[in-house]
Formats: sequence, C-alpha cells, structure tokens
Amino acid sequence: MFLYIFSVSAKHFIIRGKVQGVFFRATTQEMAEALGLTGWVRNCSDGSVEVHAEGDEEQVQALYEWLQKGPDAARVDEVVTEDVQEENYREFSLLPEKQV
Repeated sequence: MFLYIFSVSAKHFIIRGKVQGVFFRATTQEMAEALGLTGWVRNCSDGSVEVHAEGDEEQVQALYEWLQKGPDAARVDEVVTEDVQEENYREFSLLPEKQV
C-alpha cells in the first residue's frame, strides 16, 4: 500500500496588464480545474484580475507559472502573490467583479 502525502497550499494572486476582455478568467478557471485546484477568479474594477487558488502546492505553483503568461490574447505585466489561509472551497468559480 502506498500513501501519497502532499502539501496543501493557498495563494492569492493579483494579475495586472491587458488581462480583461481576453478570456483570462475563463481560461484561468479551465487551467485551475485541470490542475485539480479549488478557489475563484474575478475581474476587478481597476482592470486587474484577482485569483484565490487552493490545492496541492505543486499544482498551485503550476497555475502561478501559467498566470505569468495567461491566454494568448493577454499581456501580463505583473503577478503579485500572497500566501493566504485555506478556505476549503469545493470547486473553482467565476465571481462577480470586485469594486476597488
């Protein structure tokens, strides 16, 4: 019998650049789900995109690496990352826009 132990990670990301109107949220959701992550993604009124991702540390890192490029039509200038508390989401959701 094998026991697989993995480290759970929760991160908050703010992505700046040309990241709205380029399917950034939808492709982030697809990528996160493919990686087995939970959390959410939303546009912010300042033009950025905000992401909360939870799951296996390696998979969260893989999402971070993808967020640095985003979908083909995007231009990512900056990804701000912060370790946060796990909130135990059951899925990866698209949230309404946040006013900032």
